[in-house]
Amino acid sequence: MRPIGGRWNPRADFEQTVLDHDPSITPGQFMKAIAAGDHFFATSSSTPENDDYHRVMLRQLGVEPSSQLLADLRREVPPAVFLETYPDVEETLEELSRRGVRMAVVSDAWPNLPDLHAGLGIGRFFEAYAISAVLGCNKPDPRMYHHASAALGLTPAQCLFVDDDPELVAAAIRLGYAGRALCRDSAVSDVPSISSLTELLDFF
Repeated sequence: MRPIGGRWNPRADFEQTVLDHDPSITPGQFMKAIAAGDHFFATSSSTPENDDYHRVMLRQLGVEPSSQLLADLRREVPPAVFLETYPDVEETLEELSRRGVRMAVVSDAWPNLPDLHAGLGIGRFFEAYAISAVLGCNKPDPRMYHHASAALGLTPAQCLFVDDDPELVAAAIRLGYAGRALCRDSAVSDVPSISSLTELLDFF
């Protein structure tokens, strides 16, 4: 899946939610706050708590992180408001499932990822999730990969790991998994790659 508008974090409604509480914030201030949030994310050993992440940006904005504002920033909205799947995703997952391929998700994400997938209509394809905010570590920590394969009852050698970050695919290969980097817009020479999810069908 991909974020509508191109930005994963913060969610696409972050600016408007904050402006509803303090309409004086400027676009330049938001840019600096989001950069501070990115730094906080990058230096965390695991996916941080949602509220902690928002507090970093709100402090940069000089906005009081009140309980009401934090609640508004994490309120549930339909996934289709800010997320969409790539055109090849659902039909490929459907066909893989039809062929008996068992699937799990390994993601640096918050605990609500299964709900987001369900809202997008793809949650039914996955038997297990290895989520950084739940496990307390990020990829390429081996625990992330091993949690997913163990949940499926498979050895690393029985699994194919797919990610859009070639370095994470290389880490999986070093752990004994087969791997493919999903590079929709560019070719990668360091690790085996595919340009479309549909190419996975050739392996099964």
